[in-house]
Amino acid sequence: MSCTEEKAASQDQPLESFRGEVAATPVRTAKAERKTFDYLINASGKIEAVDQIMVVAERSGYLDELSVKEGDYVEKGKILARMDQTESQIKLEKAKIAVKNAIVTYQSEAFNFPTILNDSTDLRKQEIEEYLMVKSGQYAAEIELKEAELDLEKTIIKAPTSGRIADLKTKRGSMVNAGDELFEIINTNQLELKVKVLESDINLISLGQKAEIFPVGGAAEGITGTVKSINPKVDENGLVQVGILIAQAKGLLPGMNARAIIRAPQNNSIVVPKEALVYRSQRPVVFTIEKEESKWNYVEVGKDNGKEVEILSGIEPGMTVITSNNLQLAHQAPVQIIKD
Repeated sequence: MSCTEEKAASQDQPLESFRGEVAATPVRTAKAERKTFDYLINASGKIEAVDQIMVVAERSGYLDELSVKEGDYVEKGKILARMDQTESQIKLEKAKIAVKNAIVTYQSEAFNFPTILNDSTDLRKQEIEEYLMVKSGQYAAEIELKEAELDLEKTIIKAPTSGRIADLKTKRGSMVNAGDELFEIINTNQLELKVKVLESDINLISLGQKAEIFPVGGAAEGITGTVKSINPKVDENGLVQVGILIAQAKGLLPGMNARAIIRAPQNNSIVVPKEALVYRSQRPVVFTIEKEESKWNYVEVGKDNGKEVEILSGIEPGMTVITSNNLQLAHQAPVQIIKD
């Protein structure tokens, strides 16, 4: 009977007496703040040259001269290659002779209209001259001369822009066809990073926005960049292409892989350190402190920048939130704030 009475007495002890016997959990804390929250948009892509042109053959023929090799720097307008000009020169000479013959024919025909040309009005003279130009074939001959000059000009390949020679696809003496790619000219002094951004984040990006660029295998310190272009089209994967102009291109080359962090400030947000957020039953929870005890708060989470988390609802600015030893913490558990 005495044993039974002692067991009953122990079961009637208040819960507060057990809580007093539990050691307080040491925790670190921070304040929930209302401030500007820097949301970070991460994206990866390839570095490209802003000025990058593929040079193609405009006519068919043998490549007689090729004065460049890969890596050479060339100035805009410099002659880089010449094609065989024999056929073009013959065509040009024939066109010149045709023009001379047409002029002689024109002058011969004009002898039949001496009085009319002298006595006619300016308008009438113009009509007669145009008639004689057509009849003599001078108009057609002059057009053929221009075509021959243009054909000869196409045998000389000049640099359309300044830059370095890349992807040389031919060599001296080769036969090339009109439209064949010969080489590429890349201006390595001005580069941009083309990245793909989620369509849900694209409204947070605008032209001129700052970004940090981290080349793969490069230094840990980011390179400054500026948003230069935004493609107004979403691709089949729900991504939008964004071009970021790189401020300092030294040591970088087109084709390199890199990642970018675009900062998108969010005004008037309630923010807590990321360590304050834990998940219980797949729901986000932030523990606060009231009367030296933990308090369990379900919250609605906004954006995350890796260091801080935006809280949309569940806690208020100025609340003290727990940032350590909160993974297994219970509601109303005694806690002790660690003083750094």
